[in-house]
Order: sequence, then structure tokens, then C-alpha cells
Amino acid sequence: MNKQLLDRFLKYVKIDTESVPDVEQYPSSEKQKDLLSLLRDELKELGIKTRMDEKYGYVYATIPANTKGKYSLGFIAHVDTSSAVSGKDVKPIVTKKYDGGDISLAEGRVLSPKDFPELSNHVGKTVISSDGTTLLGADDKAGVAVIMQMAEILVKNPDIKHGTIQIAFTPDEEVGRGTDFFDVKGFKADGAYTIDGGGVGELEYENFNAASAKVKVHGMSVHPGTAKNLMLNANLVLMELQSMLPVEQNPRYTTGYEGFFHLDNMEGTCDAATAYYIIRDHDRVKFETKKKLFADIVSFLNTKYGDGTVEAEIVDSYYNMKEKILPHIHLVDNACLAMEKAGVTPKVVPIRGGTDGARLSYEGLPCPNLFTGGYNCHGRYEYAILEEMESCLQVVLNLVDLYKNK
Repeated sequence: MNKQLLDRFLKYVKIDTESVPDVEQYPSSEKQKDLLSLLRDELKELGIKTRMDEKYGYVYATIPANTKGKYSLGFIAHVDTSSAVSGKDVKPIVTKKYDGGDISLAEGRVLSPKDFPELSNHVGKTVISSDGTTLLGADDKAGVAVIMQMAEILVKNPDIKHGTIQIAFTPDEEVGRGTDFFDVKGFKADGAYTIDGGGVGELEYENFNAASAKVKVHGMSVHPGTAKNLMLNANLVLMELQSMLPVEQNPRYTTGYEGFFHLDNMEGTCDAATAYYIIRDHDRVKFETKKKLFADIVSFLNTKYGDGTVEAEIVDSYYNMKEKILPHIHLVDNACLAMEKAGVTPKVVPIRGGTDGARLSYEGLPCPNLFTGGYNCHGRYEYAILEEMESCLQVVLNLVDLYKNK
């Protein structure tokens, strides 16, 4: 057991870094800088050249090459945690040599293979969970811990040969703004990996094309006793819009490369109603078709109920990074090789979500995503497997070796 990696991870998850959706400030919560500042200080203590963007919080570091290799390789992780479940006062539970049964949490909760069958694959391993009152924060503090452990290993073992290594820690990934102010030019990496994936072996270089849609419905509120031919219930119009979307393209019924329409939030009265949707598809043509269908439904409802009844603002969020990775497919090939050298079977899968790497790839920094050993992200039953974090660390070190003379 890598106790140093474990202790580092446990220290990081206890720092509250929950990001906040739908706010203008950046980062969305100042407390994210608590961990970012700590990482800056720890890197400096290792003697690594480090800088922190004091305004936006980004931390960048460079470990100079000790070979003649010219390729500058980057590793990136985000410090913030999802707002879906609180990340404050995390109390991690470490279960060594997991026996395959229920893991008792606080308030009568259990982490059980009956609910999460994947747990059965981890018998004999070290399971790190929260106590069930908060999320754990493995997404993405497992990635943060792995990168920091790699940095310490390289600095304290100068006999390990490597090219230039670039490190970055970012805020606000969970609210979709992790790269808003990322200094791609100053980062000076030729290619990079985000360490922000799931179970052991996961390797991702395809993600959703993504858009958000904000819908406003303007109704006409009239006393229901005298409402005939007068009332227009905004809630019902919104429900009608939802009913016109393809049922089979609800996230509940999709997997793999299948896209979806997701009603994320709604509120309203008879007079006015608002809804927030996200639209996703890996295929760019199908993605554009989904957006057009959404717009056509809005147009139909306005024809039916009157111009301006329904307003919809559809905004693209990010695109599938595959087309930007393919010219740099060596990043994927070498990640597979690095996994095989670590005794890990690569599992190339599409990301059913987004990643900082998607936007970075479109900004000129090709950036596939590697596993961390975390499961059940964004919930109170989130957990991480220490041995899989250790495998991630070995994969990262193998990548460092593979690129040392490039």
C-alpha cells in the first residue's frame, strides 16, 4: 500500500472546494483557492518552479528535462468538487482488504454491492469512501494526488530520466468553466493528459458535443373560474414542449455513443415558467439535428400559441475533442502502452460528459483523459480504490518514461 499517496489524498479531500453553478465570479467559490494555494506551496517546497494566477486560481508548474528530449508533456487535474452533494467536512472512511460486504456509513447508510455491483470487483482492495453525509471528492482529488505524487517522485529521484513535465491544477471544472482562463500558451506543453477519469484502465479521447438551452414560457394567468378561451398555462406549455422530445433520448435510456435531451431544472406558475436543458451527442451531425429539433418544437409552439410565447436560448458549450486528438494519436497509443506496462488493460471508452481536455484540445492542446480509480462521482456513495490510484500513478510514470527522448 502506498501510504504516502493515501495520506496525500485524504488530506486533499478534507479541504472544501465545492464550486458554485450559475455565478459570474471566477473561480465560482474562493475556497477553491485554499487547496490551490496549498498545492502551490507544496510544489515550491519540492523546489519546482511554480506560479499561481492569483486572480483566477490556476496553478502551473514546470519540472525541467534531464534528458535531451524536446517534447513537453503536461498533466492536468481540477480541484473543485460538484455541488450535487456537499463537499464540506468530508470524513473519509478507509476500508482495508474489503471483504465484499456492506460498508457501514453514518446515519444508518451503507455502501453496498447490492446497490453498486461494481464494488464486488474490489474484494481484497482498499476502498476509500466518505461517511455518506457528503461526497468524497475523488473527482478529481484522486487525480490531484497522483500528479503531486509523480512530481515528488521525479524531484526526489533525479536518476529517473524525463523530458520537460508541465503540471496544472484548475478550478471550476464541475461548473463547465475549468478552462475559461487557462493559459494554454504559458503552459508550454506539446500534449497533455487530464487525470480525471473513472475505473482502472479507462482512456477517453471522445466526448459529447454539448449545448445548453434556457427556455422561458410566457403564459396568461386568469382566474380558473373565468378562464375559458383566455388562460394560457405556462406550466402546461412547458410540459407540452417536453412531451414532444423523443422519449428514447432521455438520459435514463441511453448509453455508449447515444445522445440525449436532459431536463435539468424547471420552475413556474401559470403566468411564467422556466426550464434548463442540456443537449448532448458524440456525433456532430446528430448533435446539430438535436438542436434543430429543439428549435423547431419551440417554433411550432409559438405558431400554436402566438409569437413570443416560448423563448429558447440554445448555446454551444463544447465539442467532441476526437477530431483534435486524431492528429496526435500517439497520445492515445502511448497511454495504452503505458497501461500495458503497468499491468492494466486499456479500456478506450467515450466520455458521457465533458472534460477540461475537450476545450483545451480545441485551444491547441491535445488532451486525452486517464482513469483515477474513482467511482460513483457526484454523490454521497462516491468511493475510490487505492490500488487503482497506484496503478494510475504507475501509468503516469510510464508515460513520463515513454516521452523522455521524444
